[in-house]
Amino acid sequence: MKKLFCLLAVILSPALLHAAEQTAAEKLGWQLAIHSYTFQKFPILESIDKTKALGVKYMSISGSVILEATNKVGTLSLSDKQREAIDQKLKADGFGHFVNIGVVQLPPDEAKSRKVFEFAKKWGIDTLVAEPEPEALDLVEKLCKEYNFKVAFHDHPKPSRYWNPDIVLAAIKGRTPLMGACADVGHWMRSGLDPLECLKKLDGHIICLHFKDLNEMGPKAHDVPWGTGVGKTKELMAELKRQNFHGAFCVEYEYHWENSSPEIAQCVKFWNDTCAELAASPSK
Repeated sequence: MKKLFCLLAVILSPALLHAAEQTAAEKLGWQLAIHSYTFQKFPILESIDKTKALGVKYMSISGSVILEATNKVGTLSLSDKQREAIDQKLKADGFGHFVNIGVVQLPPDEAKSRKVFEFAKKWGIDTLVAEPEPEALDLVEKLCKEYNFKVAFHDHPKPSRYWNPDIVLAAIKGRTPLMGACADVGHWMRSGLDPLECLKKLDGHIICLHFKDLNEMGPKAHDVPWGTGVGKTKELMAELKRQNFHGAFCVEYEYHWENSSPEIAQCVKFWNDTCAELAASPSK
């Protein structure tokens, strides 16, 4: 019996050690990622370095990137060699695969949409952020099931196709749970919508987030460090905990483009502090 206890201690100790090392975010099932569009004025390799400098462990990649100088190209047009160079940089800086890609186009043309899924599959990405045409929804559902990929419907501000969560819910009604929302809380505010109420409407259907705080409601608003604007950031995070959301909060900071890192650092601190508070409090 004593030998058995010793054996169990050897087997369980690494797991117990890992549990002790878990961050508050990990306990909540959350990842903080920098969306590459945040650094859209810089080459993607430099963007990876900037993310590392912020102490953030994850990234998502936008629909276009700069390879060098000001040469912006569509991400889906990257060659295998170009993609490999980005992968090597990710690995060198301690990152894994991008947590998602988008916004990408998913038209009703099967060959074109399948090409997007194949590209993401090659890159080890299984979540697409998109704004599919209504005529493409049956096809998107088919491809989600075939590839076991998630497609997160993104909301650009009004009058874009999915600006209102009611429209997203109507589009995914009765479909695979692999289809859901990429909740861009800042764009909701630009459309005059309460982001907290929008999150509540999408309960159970949120795949990932483009997370923001803004200085005011309305189309002229700009990003500010989280917790300093009108976005009810702490309440949003508490609501996502209540929903048992597991996934990525993607920082898409669209202000002070040339030097946004100091403000993003404030967002990271706010997020870490709030995660610690939420992880320590009992779930309701």
